[in-house]
Amino acid sequence: MASERITLTVPGPDGDRSLDLSSPNRAVWPDVPGGPITKAELADYLQTVSVPFLSANGNRPVSLERYRDGIGGESFFSKNPPKGTPDFVQSVMCTYNSGRKHPQIVLTEAAAIVWAVQMNTVVFHPWASLAADTDNPVELRIDLDPQPGTGIAEAIPAAHELRAVLREAGLEAFIKTSGNRGLHVFCPILPEHEFLVVRHAVIAAGRELERRMPDRVTTAWWKEERGTRIFVDFNQANRDRTMAGAYSPRALPGATVSTPIEWDELDEVDPARFTVRTTPQRLADIGDPWARMQDAPGRIDTLLSWWERDVENGLGEMPFPPEFPKMPGEPPRVQPSKKVAANWDDKGERVGE
Repeated sequence: MASERITLTVPGPDGDRSLDLSSPNRAVWPDVPGGPITKAELADYLQTVSVPFLSANGNRPVSLERYRDGIGGESFFSKNPPKGTPDFVQSVMCTYNSGRKHPQIVLTEAAAIVWAVQMNTVVFHPWASLAADTDNPVELRIDLDPQPGTGIAEAIPAAHELRAVLREAGLEAFIKTSGNRGLHVFCPILPEHEFLVVRHAVIAAGRELERRMPDRVTTAWWKEERGTRIFVDFNQANRDRTMAGAYSPRALPGATVSTPIEWDELDEVDPARFTVRTTPQRLADIGDPWARMQDAPGRIDTLLSWWERDVENGLGEMPFPPEFPKMPGEPPRVQPSKKVAANWDDKGERVGE
């Protein structure tokens, strides 16, 4: 029996495109106030917000987090354009941390976003770099990640202080909800440095924030050392490490959206209020708080000078995620509580290897 199918007409830069949407009545979010949010409603939402969505997430590599049976089912990530991808869905060759290369999806128009919905995408994970230069980020991104025992209330003062730190470094910060408990702080930057250098700038900002709020903020990579503090997740600045994009839905029960906000909204922010159903009206009422993000990108020179200062003072490289190759100067990849000092040399290499 053929599956239910509708045809959508999606305007774009080259005129209208007709796209088939199969299983339009499938419940992507089955349990939300007002009844289930269907695949068709998700497609409608993303068409409605396509202009600010593409401004934040378009023209760059993006990974698609796909759910065949709604958010309660299994998920997987698509990076390569799958077989049968239409020609209006672009791609760019990317180099990954392992040194391997393959093409990655790039979204440039509303029809490409709707195609991603047809492929059962729920969450969009854009890179910090553009397709024109995938190696050099155009954004410095900092993820303020609440740890157990903390939440958005604890992340808010950390975000305000982080803004002050970044202003001292000559950068203008923009903020969005994560769609969950955390906050994402982005600074537009000139694409002058590759990912590892930008990561050092993020670490420098995080360490400065930690010095100012030592009881409330931490850069500790190992969970056993974080306590009930907000974690500055510096490793989200790595190549191919992404977070939910601006205006991307989240695969969470309330159909929340990772939503840009103004700084003067932050103290009263409730991330649960920004959903697939409420965000279009918010945009109609107040516009896009990130519309001017790329008007005046900054430089990370001051943050890099802070990094060098900290290195000279004995604060060196930080741990990398486990899927990364061993990096120069990286400390041992072993939990501090399990580390036996005699088994490691001063370069972070296991003795005897």
